[in-house]
This record gives sequence, structure tokens and C-alpha cells, in this order.
Amino acid sequence: MAQSSQATGGLESIPALLQRNATLYANKDAYREKEFGIWQRWTWADTEKEIEALALGLINLGVSEGDFVAIIGRNRPYFYWSMVAIQSVGAVPVPVYQDSAAEEMEYILSHCGAQYAIVEDQEQVDKVIDIQEHLHQFKHMIYIDQRGLRKYDHHALHRFVDIQEQGRAAYYEWIDDLKARREKLNYDSTCVMLYTSGTTGKPKGVVLSNRNVIESAKNSSDFDNLNAGDEILAYLPMAWVGDFIFSVGQAYWTGFCVNCPESADTMMTDLREIGPTYYFAPPRVFETQLTSVMIRMEDAGKFKRKMFHHYMAHAKKVGGDILDGKPVGFMDRLKYKIGDFLVYGPLKDTLGFGRVRVGYTAGEAIGPEIFEFYRSLGINLKQLYGQTEATVFITVQPDGEVRADTVGVPAPDVEIKIADNGEIFYRSPGVFVEYYNNPELTASTKDAEGWVATGDAGFFEEKSGHLRIIDRAKDVGKMADGSMFAPKYVENKLKFYPDILEAVLFGNGKDRCVAFINIDLSAVGNWAERNNIAYASYQELAGHPKVLDSIQEHVEAVNKSVAEDPMLAGCQVHRFLVLHKELDADDGEMTRTRKVRRVIVADKFKDLIDALYDGSTTISTTTEVTYEDGRKGSISATLELRDAKVVPVASKVAA
Repeated sequence: MAQSSQATGGLESIPALLQRNATLYANKDAYREKEFGIWQRWTWADTEKEIEALALGLINLGVSEGDFVAIIGRNRPYFYWSMVAIQSVGAVPVPVYQDSAAEEMEYILSHCGAQYAIVEDQEQVDKVIDIQEHLHQFKHMIYIDQRGLRKYDHHALHRFVDIQEQGRAAYYEWIDDLKARREKLNYDSTCVMLYTSGTTGKPKGVVLSNRNVIESAKNSSDFDNLNAGDEILAYLPMAWVGDFIFSVGQAYWTGFCVNCPESADTMMTDLREIGPTYYFAPPRVFETQLTSVMIRMEDAGKFKRKMFHHYMAHAKKVGGDILDGKPVGFMDRLKYKIGDFLVYGPLKDTLGFGRVRVGYTAGEAIGPEIFEFYRSLGINLKQLYGQTEATVFITVQPDGEVRADTVGVPAPDVEIKIADNGEIFYRSPGVFVEYYNNPELTASTKDAEGWVATGDAGFFEEKSGHLRIIDRAKDVGKMADGSMFAPKYVENKLKFYPDILEAVLFGNGKDRCVAFINIDLSAVGNWAERNNIAYASYQELAGHPKVLDSIQEHVEAVNKSVAEDPMLAGCQVHRFLVLHKELDADDGEMTRTRKVRRVIVADKFKDLIDALYDGSTTISTTTEVTYEDGRKGSISATLELRDAKVVPVASKVAA
């Protein structure tokens, strides 16, 4: 601990970093938020005053050391201040996904025993009130947006600004107590508790210490040369470990500015206005942006469309090499420069990526075609491999060694080993303290020497030393003929197509693979409008013969690509169907971070999987759905099941 503490200049907590930044970067912007179309700004000196007032107010309210305080809302400076204020008084912040249903929220608040909550608006207040009778320990709730709350009972309900005012009024009463609590914080103090997405069961409370967060922030910032001049846009869920390490850990370590969009609807506009230099997004965001680009190009004039495809073909050929500093011929460089002036530059500015110096994607594997598209534009997009339990970082990609098929080399101070069964294990300063109230699961995940089981299967390439992830260890299986079954590899190839939003592959232990497809309503809806095809719902569009024809072409193209990999050629899709509904987190089919819960999907749609394997051409089915307000309903549909051409594996391998 002493050695680590010396490496960080003796700064052993996020509140300690705040004190440093308030002095070192006093007049530099720490936070910006767009409100009513105008960017509001707070310097580091302003931020320290806001956080101190809130911390004093929390002590005045009765928050004790060790208490858990839930934070529920979208990315706003007030919530980031709340996290640091909660830490300052010795309590533990617990961010919760704002779109969680009431029962999901109840589980988390009950599990951690939260006595307080800081929420955004009436919607979140109502959710907590609905479950409050089951939260016997719960005491007080603080809200930011007062609209609709004037007539509520305010005995245990408080405005955020009022708590701050009470803190300022009680300054001399509580300041010594606050200073004493701050000084107690050290590397082993709990910094935050983050809940996993719950892909395989109930979410687990991951306890991260100041050591985990600060060491990970320091190492990753040094690796990518992040500094106080960088800018990020904070738009990802605050309950997700990625947002916490970027918007709190790295922001407080380096002193860079965190920008918060006005709303989810204005995020893309706000992204363009800020022009971040450091950007992170899960594959889903990059897929959505690429879909938007392709839709717009379909609507463009013939000349623009032809110019776009011409220069993008050239970018695909040389763009990545130019970005990595590899030798490229003069004429190819000249043509790329012309393409940058006419196509790549304007496109990057439109996407908000014109100033991006370092970009990352993680969360799940990104399709190689999507990854290469962005890098060909000259965007330094890299992959990292991480987990909540690792405080994000397990592997990173050094500049000049970026590839679509690997996740890079071990991050600084991270050790990795591969077990005999292919499972990846790691240990590092970022390894979590424990799963809250679950010593058995903690012991089964993290051994006595600090090695953590990831649950992912992979291997190191001998020549490059880069790690390749095959899939989740539990999802990797074998086909009936003994060949490897790795569903994520095929699913990512399918999702490259703009009109495919999600794909789920099945085939473990079977003689062939089958797939569920979700269409992208915006992309396919745009196509339908251009072709004068009327539709009344997602279900109707998903079952349209021309849509099915288009999806079949994509599936067969992916089969050709998959057949080129001898190890995974058996994963070609023999039959598929387009689902009559989108997979939804409210229905339990996906996590809040948009990861497919494969086991639940397989169980829920067992009749559809059986029909794909028994040769049926149609099937009628009824599916229960959950609406945003919690009401239940059902959707009935008759689905068409289709065969897809596959490339004979034996002849392909022989060739």
C-alpha cells in the first residue's frame, strides 16, 4: 500500500484528488452541462464548493460513515458531485440504472440496505415511494428536479439545493466532522459499490476500494497520455463501471473536463458541439451511428453516394495503415488526403469525432467490419477488455498495435494466465474487494492469491502476445460433430448489417446452427418509406417478405465469411427467423447494458427453436411483454422460418 500510495503522490481517495484539483486547476472547467440549450460550466474551485456544501448537508441530514446511498438518474454534474460528497462523509455511493423497473430497484436497495437515495425527478421519486414499504431501513430521499413534486409529503423528501443550503448554514457546526471523516479515508476505504448487469442471474454488488479506482485511473491515463486538457462526454449509464472510471476515476486523476448532455435525445447534437478528445462507447453505439450514416447515404443524391462509396473503399484499403504510421505509397496517401477533405473529415465532424485522440469500445465484442470502418476514417478507435470486478482494465491496445480480432496486451500492472480449459484469469491493483454480502461467490471468483476467474475463454497469440477472446466460456461449446460452437463470433458479423439490430445463435450439441434476428426499426423503416411499403408496427415490418429476403441475403453472406475460418466453419446459420418483437431489458431478455441473456431467451422462445430444428416453415406463437409502466401484455404472431445456403465445410477446408 505504501508503495502504491507513493506512486500517486500520497493521494489515497477521490475527495483528496478533489482537494488537489481545486488548488492546481482552480479556474479550469471541471464540469459542463447543457441546460435550456446553453452550456453551464463549473470550475474545479466551484466543484469543490458544491461538493463540500452537499457533504455538510448530508452530515446534517444524518448520513453516517458506512451508510449506503443510492444514486438514480441520468448523467448530470449533481450526481457526480453526490458520489464524491457521499465518499467525503465516509458513506458509500451506489449508482442504480435509471431505467430499472421498480422491482429491480427494490432488489438493489434492499440488498445493500440503502438508507438514503439521491434521485433526479418525479419518475424516480415515484419508483422509490412504490417500493418504500419493502425498504424498512430507508430514511430520506433527495431530488434534483422539483417539477410535479410540490404537493408530495416532504417530511423525508428534500430538494438537492435545500440540502446544500442547510450544509452551508451549518458550516461551522459540521466542518470539523467533515474534515475528520475525509482524513480517515485511505486506499482501503470503499470508493463505490457497482452492481453487475446480471447476465446470468441476480446482479452482484461489486465493492471497489480507492486503491482499485485510483490505481486503475492512473495506469490507464498514463498509458494513453490523458491530461487535464482532454474533454469527454458523459452519457453512458452512471451505474456502469465504465462511466465511473472515465467520468470519476480518470477525471479526478487527470483533471480533465466532464461534459453532460442535455438529454438522451440531444446527445448526438451535444457530442458534435463538444467534440471530445477522449471518447468511449459500447459496440451498440458505434453500430447505431454506422446505421445512421448508411441510412443518410441511401437518401443522398447519386453523385454523393458514388463519391462516398469510392473514397470509403480506398479508406478501407489504406486508412488503418496510415493511422498506425505504416508505410503507404505517395499516390495512396494523396488520394486518402483528398478523401479526408471531401468525405472522412466532414463525416467525422458530423459524428462528433473530429477531435477524438483516443477512442475505446468495450462491453462486448465489436464486429470487425464496424471496427475497421471507424479506424479507416482516421479515428484512433481501440478495444479494451475489462470487467466490473477488474475496475474495467484487463487488456488494452497500444497505439500501432490495434487489431479487430484481438483485445490487446495486459494493461499496466495486470497479470493474465490461461487455464487448461481456456478460461482467462487475471490479477491487478484493480481487482475488486468482494461481492457484497456474498463471501461464497467472492471466494469462488477470486482465489487466495488474488487471481480472478473471468468466465471468458481465450488464448494468447504466440507472435504478437495479444489476447484473443473466443466467447463466454459457458457459451463456447461443441457441435454434434465435435467442431467449435462460438455464437458471438457469428452474431457480431450479422450485426454489421445496418438492418440487423440483434442476433442470437443456437447450436450447442446440435448438428447445425439456427438464429433469431431482430431488425433495426429505424434502418428498415427508412428503407420501407423509400420503397413506398406501408406498415403499422414492428411486427408487421419484421414479417414482410422483402425484409425476410434481405435478411436471408445477409445471413448467406455471413455464412460465406464464417466458412473461411476452418475452426468456426461449423457455425454457419442453416435456418433463421426474424423475431416478432425486439429483445428488451424490461422483459428480462437483455441486461440494462444491452447484453443478451442467452439462457432466458432460449427458455422463453423454446417453441421457436424447436420449430427451427424440426423443419417447420411457419409457427404461431404468443409472447408475454412488459410495458414501461410495469403492466403486462402479450403479442401473438405467425412467423416464417427460412433456410439459408451454407458453404460445404469439407470442400472449403480441402480447398
